[in-house]
Amino acid sequence: MINKLYDTSLSLLTDLYQVTMAYGYWKAQKARQEDAHQTEKEAVFNLYFRKNPFGGGFTVACGLSNVIGFINNFGFTEKDLTYLQTLTGSDDKPLFDAGFIDYLATLKLTIDIDAIPEGTVVFPNEPLVRVRGPILQCQLLETPLLTLINFESLIATKAARLRLVAGTDTLLEFGLRRAQGVDGGMTASRAAYIGGCDATSNVLAGKLYDIPVRGTHAHSWVMSFDSEQEAFDTYAEMMPNNVTLLVDTYDTLTGVRHAIETGRKLEKQGHKLGGIRLDSGDLAYLSIEARKLLDNAGFTDTVIVASNDLDETIINSLKQQGARIDVWGVGTKLVTAYDQPALGGVYKLAAIKNDEQWDYKMKLSEQAIKISTPGIQQVRRFSDERGFLADMIFDEDRSTDQTNDTAATMIDPLDFTKRRRFEAGQAFTDLLIPVFRSGRQVYDCPDIHTTRKRVGEQLAGLHAGVKRFVNPHTYPVGLEKGLHELKTELILKLRA
Repeated sequence: MINKLYDTSLSLLTDLYQVTMAYGYWKAQKARQEDAHQTEKEAVFNLYFRKNPFGGGFTVACGLSNVIGFINNFGFTEKDLTYLQTLTGSDDKPLFDAGFIDYLATLKLTIDIDAIPEGTVVFPNEPLVRVRGPILQCQLLETPLLTLINFESLIATKAARLRLVAGTDTLLEFGLRRAQGVDGGMTASRAAYIGGCDATSNVLAGKLYDIPVRGTHAHSWVMSFDSEQEAFDTYAEMMPNNVTLLVDTYDTLTGVRHAIETGRKLEKQGHKLGGIRLDSGDLAYLSIEARKLLDNAGFTDTVIVASNDLDETIINSLKQQGARIDVWGVGTKLVTAYDQPALGGVYKLAAIKNDEQWDYKMKLSEQAIKISTPGIQQVRRFSDERGFLADMIFDEDRSTDQTNDTAATMIDPLDFTKRRRFEAGQAFTDLLIPVFRSGRQVYDCPDIHTTRKRVGEQLAGLHAGVKRFVNPHTYPVGLEKGLHELKTELILKLRA
């Protein structure tokens, strides 16, 4: 999808240090006089995040479709390579050898990628994407994968939180004009729809991503006429099948009365007043009073739309106040993830193959939360008839007892005294699925509507406590016993 938006190569969508590290790997191999294509070390990287956003209890995985598009179109163009040749070091000499530029010109990705499908609820420290292949190739993908997954997952999560509080009400994404640039607006519209919004105001997103679009008129339409009544009547005459009138340009309740007059004229023509929109003031009071006016005039089917810097907290408060709002238009605070503008995902080396044996790697830190987990990781989600029970991270290469016929023990990575045992026969699903094998796509993403539906199904599988906004319950995520022991052993070895 991302390649539909940008008619150019995106292979330089990375940080310079990814290219300099790739150059270092290439140059080291060349110094050993080995064939860089055949003997490059194989590595495994895991992409994950450390903390749920917005102080919540869950995150919605999103962005895989754009990752697939990026990988399928990866390749350095002549213009890309010409630009890289202009880069210089501290001595003003070329940063990269001509041989490396030639290598990049013919580079084809041969990596394996496993990922958790879009629309899945996920939790801290679980690999959303696992990349395995030549370390040079894995390194070049770090930054683009992070930027593609981080932002979409953040916005999809925000939209899912809005959906939880909106319930069955219509939820609209109105944020393009406040988004962080063109890509921010387009990406947010897609992710917001997947997370739970019903439609967007973004027409280009509607075209490219098959998202329903909604919208009517702004204050400027009303202000361009001599009277509000004339503005409403004219709009209804020009577009009788799309009449939602913005009533707060001058006086809101007077505007509602003017909308009712327009609605009466529409009825005589065989049309209907679809809705009115409130965009300022006390939305609880105004919606209640507007509902009275509409109902008393016989417009019981006319919906009330509300906007004005809404988020899940404000919507929840309005509902508690008895607001009579049917449609919520959310803009700035959704598409910018206003209260937390970054997910903070990371991409960590977890293993390198030496002489056909995996050498497990991990990053240490003075902060326990920042100590990475080694291994070729997979996530197993246990469940029963009530929903999801817990997620266990295990190593596919070393774990020998991860079958339905054996019991499994899960250990909390931050408190080894917290353990949970799952008996043989416990239902489970392994979340990471093959997406690429040897550089070839082996998985087709479901359409955007199926992915959006998946979010709702996933949220239904979570305990209510995990979904609450204040002090949510922590969903159990831990390491399989063997992986926990391996991690502990490596920590002690590295500390020594």
